[in-house]
Order: sequence, then C-alpha cells, then structure tokens
Amino acid sequence: MSTIEIKYCVPCGFLDRAGDIQHALLEQFGDRLDRVALVTGDHGVLTVAVDGEVVWDKAEDDYDVDQITRRVRQAI
Repeated sequence: MSTIEIKYCVPCGFLDRAGDIQHALLEQFGDRLDRVALVTGDHGVLTVAVDGEVVWDKAEDDYDVDQITRRVRQAI
C-alpha cells in the first residue's frame, strides 16, 4: 500500500486542482492506497508525491490529470 501527498499552493487557489487530482487517484487506486493527503503550501507549488518521491510537479509538467494518474500507476 502506498501513501500519496498532493501539495498545493493555498494563495494561488490550487485547492480545486488538488481536489480533482485526489478524486481521480482515489477512483483509480483507492484499494491500493493507504492515504491520499492534501498538504497546504505556497509559492505556486502543486506536486504529487508517492511514498515521499515527487512523481509530478507543476513547475516541470503541464497540468493533466490523466498524465498524473499514469505516473502514479507507474510508481505504485
């Protein structure tokens, strides 16, 4: 079982995006995950980490929930 953390920028208003990512991951992998946590941040952050390793970062990648889901699938 894996733990996923979605860190998102509160001042930027990324809560909706973080929620969309969380929802998609729980739908796809809910039975294979211990936790999908939303973690508050700032400075434009929006990242997805599986067991402590960042698998997707808004600073480097386009926002695409399907791409994020594929990367999480590879990591778990």
